[in-house]
Amino acid sequence: MTALSHTASAFPFYLPGEGMTNEEFYRFCAMNEDLRIEQDADKRIHVMPPTNSDTGNKNARLLVHIGIWNEQHQGGELFDSSTGFQLPNGAFRSPDLSWIQSGKWAAIPQSQRRQFAPIAPDFVVELRSPEQSFPDLRAKMEEYRNAGCRLGWLIDPQQRQTFVYDLDGNVTVVPFDQTLDGGDVLPGLTLRLADLF
Repeated sequence: MTALSHTASAFPFYLPGEGMTNEEFYRFCAMNEDLRIEQDADKRIHVMPPTNSDTGNKNARLLVHIGIWNEQHQGGELFDSSTGFQLPNGAFRSPDLSWIQSGKWAAIPQSQRRQFAPIAPDFVVELRSPEQSFPDLRAKMEEYRNAGCRLGWLIDPQQRQTFVYDLDGNVTVVPFDQTLDGGDVLPGLTLRLADLF
């Protein structure tokens, strides 16, 4: 049996067998469209509760800000938290916000875009909710980086700081009252989270 973990509830979920195929996982997610579901590289299923209202508001503010930058620069495609991607290690992940350079996105066949595109985004954001495990989120950020993600922001409103992951293996801590920038990945993008949250 394959256990499904649910971080906000002790109610157990189980699936028969040794995990789902990619097609079965996609159908499982489609049949449970009100849930946010991920599958890790070991085929374990993780069912997350809906985002709380405060976190959802923060995520929307961030999406609007980065969306305006993206419209001005026209360099890539922006995705919200309901978007799933298949990473090279076989995991299916849904970052809170992600961005893919236009050329890389254009190279993915339309048929694969209609499911979970097999690509690691160039940029990802995970916005920590109070109930989320910080070590689990850090492990997820390392997974993104190992998959080829060029820039990642782990935003922690509780500590009011952002952990910036780059492809070289560096992690830089940026307090909310200092300026974040997109570097070479998102050129021209700057924001102070203290102004948004």
